[in-house]
Amino acid sequence: MQLTSHNFSGLINRRFLKNFTPIPALCRFPLGEKLPDFTLLGADDNTYQLSNYRGKPVVLAFTRIFTEKQYCPFCYPHILALIEAHPQFVGLGATLLMVTSTSMSQSKVVQQDLALPMPLLVDPACQSFRRYGAGQALGAPLPAQFVIDAEGRLRFQHLFSFAHHNATPARLLWAVRNL
Repeated sequence: MQLTSHNFSGLINRRFLKNFTPIPALCRFPLGEKLPDFTLLGADDNTYQLSNYRGKPVVLAFTRIFTEKQYCPFCYPHILALIEAHPQFVGLGATLLMVTSTSMSQSKVVQQDLALPMPLLVDPACQSFRRYGAGQALGAPLPAQFVIDAEGRLRFQHLFSFAHHNATPARLLWAVRNL
């Protein structure tokens, strides 16, 4: 997919305005706590409920995509790295779920253009981002990653900071291996 830096169509919308004011990421859950359940539609039109994945590890990756044409400059390479590492997560028996705040139509374009091997869950109201303490700035929720064990308990979390935008796939794989 070719990214354009000059096409800002669709960027300013209700979601952008609601997420414009900076709110820092907030560690809401201590390690070992059972994480709250949620249900979201995927860009593939399937329904995904986090609790349906009990019994195996889950890597939950909240990502920052502005529109189907504009990606966060920190998250786009992270998404590509997760795509490349996806077979390793599967090899460890883990499910990788990616969550975006783009609209369903935008998410379908992202899913197709990037040929995502993992489900892309769609949360344009940003409720799951807020519930998990991802934070927000400049029109979109911030990225965050969580590794959840087979019982649904938090075992690793990474919240956005300017020093460390996203947990690398290697770090996430380490967390899955050390459950």
